[in-house]
Amino acid sequence: MYLPEHFAENNSSELHALIAANPLGALVTSGPDGLDANHVPFELLPEQGAQGTLQAHLARANPLVGQIVDGMPVLVIFQGAQGYISPNWYPSKHEAHRQVPTWNYQVVHAHGRIRLRDDERFVRGLVARLTREHEVASGQQRPWKMTDSSREYISQMLAAIVGIEIEIDRLAGKSKLSQNKSPEDVAGAAEGLARGGQAALAKAMGAHKA
Repeated sequence: MYLPEHFAENNSSELHALIAANPLGALVTSGPDGLDANHVPFELLPEQGAQGTLQAHLARANPLVGQIVDGMPVLVIFQGAQGYISPNWYPSKHEAHRQVPTWNYQVVHAHGRIRLRDDERFVRGLVARLTREHEVASGQQRPWKMTDSSREYISQMLAAIVGIEIEIDRLAGKSKLSQNKSPEDVAGAAEGLARGGQAALAKAMGAHKA
């Protein structure tokens, strides 16, 4: 990833927070047919391992399950807020007409080594935790839980998936939020985003003022 110094995010806590807020990761692997990407919701265990550990599950029918060799290197990409930036939002554009469009975004690349966790207890616990967290986050008045279904049905569903665990070796984060612009231009772009409904990206820009 191209990473100019002024866009680099090196704070582990910030990187972990972005992953937790955007748990759907693109799991990038290299297999017999070349590069592949699977989009998977992850659970982050920030205190497990030097840089944290990611846990998730895959469909047992997914060809990737048969290609995983314990310890093989993988990359998981987590995308945060993102959006188009119009030059019209920069006050300086209307003075000197020396601005061009760009795209602002936040992203984390988690490099690590993967291993299969093909045991029912691991998968059951993982599904329970993911379900509990995201049922609450989605505002359900009566959050769904596994005991809402029969034991036989849940066992059948769990048998169809396999767990994976990735110990993170290295995190690379990029927050491209107009830090290379003047405070006035940052504020103008953030206001333009907010007017267009991009509140999350506008807020992120405000938190990373030059």
